[in-house]
Amino acid sequence: MERLLTLAAVIAGVVAWGLFYRADLVLSHYDAKAHLVVARRVFDGLTPGWQQVGAVWLPLPHLLLLLPVQVDVLYRTGLAGSLISIASFGGLVYAATRLVRRLTDSTLGAVVAAALLVANPNVLYLQATPMTEPLLLALTTLLVLRLVEWWQAGGDDAPRVGWLLFLAAWTRFEAWPLIGALVGIVLVVSLRSGVRGARLVRLAWPLVAWPAAAVVLFLVNSRLTVGRWFVSDGFFVPDPTYAHRPVRTLGALVAGTSGLSDPLMVSVALVTAGLVLLRLFRHRDRPSLAPLLPLALFATAAVPFVAFIDGHPYRIRYMVPLVSACAVWCGLAVGLLPRRLAWGTAVALAAAALWVSPPWRATAPMLLEAQWDRPASRGRQAVSACLARDYDGEKVLASMGSLAHYMQELSRERFALRDFIHEGTGVIWNAAMVSGPAPHAGWMLVEEVAEGGDVLADRIRREPAFADGMQRVCSGGGVALYRRVTATVAADAPR
Repeated sequence: MERLLTLAAVIAGVVAWGLFYRADLVLSHYDAKAHLVVARRVFDGLTPGWQQVGAVWLPLPHLLLLLPVQVDVLYRTGLAGSLISIASFGGLVYAATRLVRRLTDSTLGAVVAAALLVANPNVLYLQATPMTEPLLLALTTLLVLRLVEWWQAGGDDAPRVGWLLFLAAWTRFEAWPLIGALVGIVLVVSLRSGVRGARLVRLAWPLVAWPAAAVVLFLVNSRLTVGRWFVSDGFFVPDPTYAHRPVRTLGALVAGTSGLSDPLMVSVALVTAGLVLLRLFRHRDRPSLAPLLPLALFATAAVPFVAFIDGHPYRIRYMVPLVSACAVWCGLAVGLLPRRLAWGTAVALAAAALWVSPPWRATAPMLLEAQWDRPASRGRQAVSACLARDYDGEKVLASMGSLAHYMQELSRERFALRDFIHEGTGVIWNAAMVSGPAPHAGWMLVEEVAEGGDVLADRIRREPAFADGMQRVCSGGGVALYRRVTATVAADAPR
């Protein structure tokens, strides 16, 4: 059954990718393009090297993309990342359906979990893009499944999930609190089952050591790459909407999850999870405690909760992991109910999902959020045409922090990342920032609108002399193109 549902999910994912590609939506989200750029620049750039993986995002998605994005067609279309996402979507459905079957022995529950994932337009969209959420969902759900299987098999030996823990901890930050929750659940369950001393240490050690190693390696890489142990600011403009307002932020998380799915699905999932949690205080037998492990899926809410309170702009896609968690718990709800109630609940969940958020819904929140940059992208086409027409082979100065997505767009005009001077080029970028762009670059791209502009726009506003020797030649989509006034036009110069 799990394999059939997985196959159906992959087929649906491929069809969804084709539809979104025809609608030019696969790369409409700026982060989708930026992920491709981060992976590509490890080999394609003025200063290639492992340091180009950076420190803002966790490295696994970009390591998986390293070789595929070096193929131009896979890079320009985003297919390199989409293939990973579609495969991850299949892995998510497999893990979710098998998890439900292992805990409830219910085929109907497994079908409900799969249907709520496959029919959700927001999940379908993300799995068609190079975004990193699908890989996170696959790895974390598979991790929960493997721990449930380990526990149901007796849980006497140390769980063999080390690599899954490591990979999940290197995918997205939402995995960190989820892993912490899993460790806590295993420890509580073990203690209540009478496990003590060396045996407890033997059980807990792999659950702690592997993710700890992943975190330490990431922190060391961050320190070596950008000089900071952890980058938590500087890549967004603070938004006061939810800053320092925990109650309001919690409401936004619930509302966002409901908006990405439907209120009935969220309600059924939360009620079921709450009832299962109560069993901890009523039963001590080990098999009855296995359903506690999927509770960790809700721990992903900790990241957007802390981020929004800290002033990070609201992004509804940060609640997609909660939608996946709710789908799993709805499947568990159906599987735990008596047969007659199970069928009624399954029909109600399917009807609500199709009514509120059908897979063909063009106004799904994730699709709308992903298209925020589309008007600007159309405006940037004028800048692209201007640059491509007069480009003379000299390097282009641009901030990777604000224009990575535009660098990917310019690949359609046959520009490579080695044509750009950006923060990752180190000494060359620093020299340009000290003495101005003219001695080092023939062109300069400046983001003047999005989230307050970028470092180059800020320098020009504060120090107009910074742009001496550069002439503004065209603009569009919030981006201005500057050209060195002493540049020699050589249209046929090699790139």
